[in-house]
Amino acid sequence: MPKTRVVVVDDSALVRSILTEIINRQPDMSCVGAAADPYAAREMIRNLDPDVITLDIEMPRMDGLDFLSKLMRLRPMPVVMVSTLTERGAEVTLRALELGAVDFVAKPKIGISDGIRQLAQEITDKIRIAAKARVARHLSAPPSALPNPDGNATNASEGFATPPAPVSALGRLSTEKLIFIGASTGGTEATREVLMAMPADAPAVLITQHMPPGFTKSYAARLDSLCRIAVKEAVDGERVLPGHAYLAPGGFHLSIERSGANYIARVTSEEPVNRHRPSVEVLFLSAARVAGRNAIGVMLTGMGADGARAMKVMRDAGAYNVAQDEASCVVFGMPREAIAAGACHEVLPLKRIGTHLIEHLRSTSGVALSRV
Repeated sequence: MPKTRVVVVDDSALVRSILTEIINRQPDMSCVGAAADPYAAREMIRNLDPDVITLDIEMPRMDGLDFLSKLMRLRPMPVVMVSTLTERGAEVTLRALELGAVDFVAKPKIGISDGIRQLAQEITDKIRIAAKARVARHLSAPPSALPNPDGNATNASEGFATPPAPVSALGRLSTEKLIFIGASTGGTEATREVLMAMPADAPAVLITQHMPPGFTKSYAARLDSLCRIAVKEAVDGERVLPGHAYLAPGGFHLSIERSGANYIARVTSEEPVNRHRPSVEVLFLSAARVAGRNAIGVMLTGMGADGARAMKVMRDAGAYNVAQDEASCVVFGMPREAIAAGACHEVLPLKRIGTHLIEHLRSTSGVALSRV
């Protein structure tokens, strides 16, 4: 099999050397070039035609985000960001995912040399996933409510097409039903797309997105600024309310329990499931056990099979389940496994999922489909 060809872009000679060494140790990949800045990287990409690039954000001569934006407009290709594990690093990394980066690796807050080597398995796994990812051309940079590299906040709605008017007055449907979303690679933007279609009175949404500690707080804040429903990191023991979305904190599992007439969020630090914490499997199994026929399951883009088996358990318990289709996925792994398990009632393009969920709720309740 041909090796995955990688170009490393980082202003640190030490990081370039370590990443090159890590990549070249793998039997299925090769570092064909290492650039100290985006200008050198541009020439390497032209001459070497790599399959994947790793990209640092803070570099001289041209900011990594500026380079990524130009790259995804002119020559889209899989990019794995190398981010700093800080609040600022989290915000900028989320911006990179908006601009089309496939995934990111967060440098730990220890010595550069030890930290990068410690992440060798994660880095190479994400390069392998990126090499198979479906990458789209970004003709214009999507907006964000988070700060730009110059420190100024952007307009949260600027650049997005105005969302369709949401279905109104769901009433008691919102208190009876719960929506559960599982996602991994490519899922930050896919989840945003689904949540932006939700009306303010949508049922409560619980989300497990594979994401490390330190990033979910900024991600929830970003979603909250863009959506009609309120979005936050889940807190153990809090009541799950309509019109709200609850994101599993990085490094913790999210599940639900029943307390009388109320649903309660549970946030725990038990062992990883399917190598993940948070795990979609944990969330979906609790949905089947606690919500049953009042649950709606959504499997979005991601690598692997986390949650597929549990989604079938949800269906057997009476839940209604939807998976993202292959054409709109960055990586079709998790939806494909859920479909193969017989867990899904519908397979839909990403842009249709949010509105379809609300329309399904109203149609199955016999309520007319009116819009505000």
